[in-house]
Amino acid sequence: MDEEEPKIEKLFFTIGEVAEQFKVNTSLIRYWEKEFTILKPKKNKKGNRLFTQKDIDNLHLIYHYVKERGMTLSGAKLKMKDNREDTVNNFEAVKKLKDIRQQLLEIKDAM
Repeated sequence: MDEEEPKIEKLFFTIGEVAEQFKVNTSLIRYWEKEFTILKPKKNKKGNRLFTQKDIDNLHLIYHYVKERGMTLSGAKLKMKDNREDTVNNFEAVKKLKDIRQQLLEIKDAM
């Protein structure tokens, strides 16, 4: 009987992996780290940044406001500061709707 092996999730991601995930340059990730205090990647002995899933979630919010909605950095900072909980909830709802849309398109293509 085949048993599924437990899925092992990474605890830390390199800046290169994060930049690839968002399809941006590593320099932009470093710049956002300086601009947004919510980004606090750990650094190893060599000084390499190691991002947690929480950091990546925060980057998703920043990316959403700056790249997808076209807000300025100061506008994104203000939006995240003033109403963080609603911001997270709205982002999660949009993310789920995009996932559902993608699944529906895959079903349509399979038909």
